[in-house]
Amino acid sequence: MDREPTRSATSPPPRAALLRPVLPQLRPALTLLLLLLVLTGIVYPLAVTLVARLLFPEQAAGSLVRRDGHTVGSLLIGQSFTDPGHFWGRPSATTPQPYNGTASGGSNLGPLNPALTDAIRARIAALRAADPGNSAPVPVDLVTASASGLDPHISVAAAAYQAARVARARGLAVERVQALIATRTEGRLLGVIGEPRVNVLELNLALDALK
Repeated sequence: MDREPTRSATSPPPRAALLRPVLPQLRPALTLLLLLLVLTGIVYPLAVTLVARLLFPEQAAGSLVRRDGHTVGSLLIGQSFTDPGHFWGRPSATTPQPYNGTASGGSNLGPLNPALTDAIRARIAALRAADPGNSAPVPVDLVTASASGLDPHISVAAAAYQAARVARARGLAVERVQALIATRTEGRLLGVIGEPRVNVLELNLALDALK
């Protein structure tokens, strides 16, 4: 009569015996995982979106700017203006085109990098060529890109530097353009954070609206 082989004391236990202590813990672990996925992946995002839409509808929609029923841009992302009759924003290092929201980032060039020095010199030359009679120092934000590459603002000094060129191109008194800059200047956040600044898109739209 054949006898079943006996397991030696040193042989490994069967797989079923190894899984037996784990099985009672598996169900609550999976239940908790599913619950967290639903809460953090569905319920929480929907709740935040709903609250944002109710309390801050414009910001939640991307702070879009509309004129005559058309979206012309966003207050959060700069645009490339090259017309002498418009104010120009900060240079953008994004690729493949300036102010590319899908490729936000700076040039990552250090202050001693020759490529950055050459780029700044070229930008200064372009500003001087566009306004030869302007001998004022060029504000730094007109020749250097922001860390995001999407900055929609320029400093008040950068806007003032361009006022004479814009006024001449549009046939306006420079005082009128300067007054427009003053009305579009945003103060510090909470009165202490950051510096006064001007949104380039808003300023150019107000400029286009002048009669």
